[in-house]
Amino acid sequence: MGLLIILFRLAIELPFHSSITANISDFEDLDRIWHFTLPIVGAFIIAVGMHFLKEKHRNVSVSFVLERLHNFQGRMPLANMLVQFFGGIVCLISGQSVGREGPAIHLGASAASLLGQWFKLPHNSLNTMIGCGVAAAISASFNTPVAGVIFAMEVILMSYTITSFIPIMLASVCGALVSQATLGEEVFFTFESGELNGLWEFPIMIAAGLIVALFATLYIRLQLTICHFSHLPIFFRIISAGVLTGTVALFFPQILGMGYDTMNNAANGDLALWLLFILIFAKIVTTSFGLAMGLPAGLIGPQLFIGACIGGIVSIVGNELMPVEINNSGIYVLLGMAAMMGAVLNAPLAALMAVVELTYNPAIMLPGMLIIVVSCVTTRQLLSYEGIFVELLKTSGKHLNFSPVQQVLSNIGVRSAMKTAIVLSPAKVSLPTASNLLATNPLWIVIDCEDNYLLLRAADLAIKLKSQNEKQSVVVEAMIEESYIDLLEIPAQRFNLIPVTELASLYEAKTLLDKNTGAALFVTPQIHTGGKQKVLGIITQDTISNYYI
Repeated sequence: MGLLIILFRLAIELPFHSSITANISDFEDLDRIWHFTLPIVGAFIIAVGMHFLKEKHRNVSVSFVLERLHNFQGRMPLANMLVQFFGGIVCLISGQSVGREGPAIHLGASAASLLGQWFKLPHNSLNTMIGCGVAAAISASFNTPVAGVIFAMEVILMSYTITSFIPIMLASVCGALVSQATLGEEVFFTFESGELNGLWEFPIMIAAGLIVALFATLYIRLQLTICHFSHLPIFFRIISAGVLTGTVALFFPQILGMGYDTMNNAANGDLALWLLFILIFAKIVTTSFGLAMGLPAGLIGPQLFIGACIGGIVSIVGNELMPVEINNSGIYVLLGMAAMMGAVLNAPLAALMAVVELTYNPAIMLPGMLIIVVSCVTTRQLLSYEGIFVELLKTSGKHLNFSPVQQVLSNIGVRSAMKTAIVLSPAKVSLPTASNLLATNPLWIVIDCEDNYLLLRAADLAIKLKSQNEKQSVVVEAMIEESYIDLLEIPAQRFNLIPVTELASLYEAKTLLDKNTGAALFVTPQIHTGGKQKVLGIITQDTISNYYI
């Protein structure tokens, strides 16, 4: 996964080093004509490619990863990964107002899922594999291994489990090592973060958190509103996004690309107050419109950009209002970035750890926690949303089921939960054979009928054979005369058996049982060699209920 992300980054950065400009963030250094034409040319290339794709192959980004993880057992398609790879490259080279984090997350998740499918791993293991791929992708992109782990657990898997932590941590470390070995120790932000002058600055942090929440709410609502135009032709939508970005960039080229240089300038106090205000709104509009119209890129980078501008404004205004001079605007920029990321993604811990790792400054943790809590709580109360990725899926008519029951059962495979104390038997058996069926103390008897399997409790057969009252003795004598027992005629409850693959999770098993009331499941091998399916074990509703009741 790490190597794939490095390849993605090199495909974006090498053209800049060779021909376009010296750095991927320095779009401002280009001639003014390129500020307008480059986004339009890039949008045209993407629009042509998207026009000839099937609609199902156009789906990319973190929202798509969430949908496939929670609704499709983590099975990511190869075609969408290729669209994300090449579409993301064109987006970023052409200066669209987007980020590279979303494509990196999609690529990491897809590579991990495809690897798991190739090895025929159980579906609950695919969940962990996707978490590993996401963590490695973020770690390789920013050299932030801890933030990669937290993001994968908080935003993608939406749960913290001990069994997932170890492999995801290992994958994140590997991603960081691959990045350092190939690209070295990269520095994305060149300013000093410093620390606050004293406790009197904490009221400023609270005010800044409220301001960030307002802009986060504006951004989310704007993008969700624009998404209602997704029924328009894909060619028109993407071209219009390129035209809007190019038009705005004619006057404010800082909005082009990921904007790391602009964030550094804001932290160093090199941008005027009026320019910071304009850049916030320009970035919100161009990013929201571009992503809602279908550009295959990410939104995390733009949120860092917007947060950095808000932090720059807070430091300038704070200097005017406070009796003590604020001599370090860098910490306000970083705190603004963390607060905006946490509020939009509903990922407070991932945002905090990302800023701490980018600065290596533990002094930022206390004010960081304060501003992130204020921004996240305020945004959620204003909008009542569960993170922009989930809300985008809801707007498109797709919903995720990440209830506590679903989270628990999705992490358990049917092979680890199935009952194997079973015996296979024909419907009619002799008395000695019936007694032998109980010799191994099975829980269940699988009755092999002509077209299907039925399930009978072994205890019901034992009752039939070992009755002690007079009435049951008469029944036994009658059975001796008949010399056989028909398991279909024993007074007992029998369950229709429905097959479920050994790769399924318990949540998939529960879904099957909910659709087939009164049935049970038998686990079958993934590879079927013909004939009747082999029974590896039994799953009943009681088996599943024991894990969450």
